[in-house]
Amino acid sequence: MSTIVLPEIQVVPYKAEYAELFRILNETWIKKYFFLEASDIWTLNNPESAIINKGGFILVALFKSKPVGVCALIPHGTACYELTKLAVDEYLRGKGIGKLLVHAAIVKAKQLNAESIHLYSNTKLEPAISLYKKIGFVEVACCSSHYERCNIQMHFSLTSDHHE
Repeated sequence: MSTIVLPEIQVVPYKAEYAELFRILNETWIKKYFFLEASDIWTLNNPESAIINKGGFILVALFKSKPVGVCALIPHGTACYELTKLAVDEYLRGKGIGKLLVHAAIVKAKQLNAESIHLYSNTKLEPAISLYKKIGFVEVACCSSHYERCNIQMHFSLTSDHHE
């Protein structure tokens, strides 16, 4: 079965009006596979304080002007960002929205002169791990994570040319 890509998808910067959707989309997938950790609760209820005010960014995917996906970049040091809180409406998964959001995050990180992006995930999330690998993220030795559910850490170099 081939992937259906929705041409009507547009990725836009976060606005306060997307805060509830940011929380709901992320809570939905986290609760489905894991449990909400203290850092999730703080971040999802305070996206401006937890992400935006720290120099980070939230990107929102719109389908026919309706928000259907989100992801965030949080700075870690001067040249690295963490890709986090990637979530797509469960009824629209598999249509390229997550891929579009990750690519938009990569473009944003490059605009910010970042040298790399890293992420923390769990191998239980096979479609997400597969997506990250296809885009060019590579697994690295897992160091301490702020998520109990983390059992894989991945890295993406913005200074090489091996990207999809």
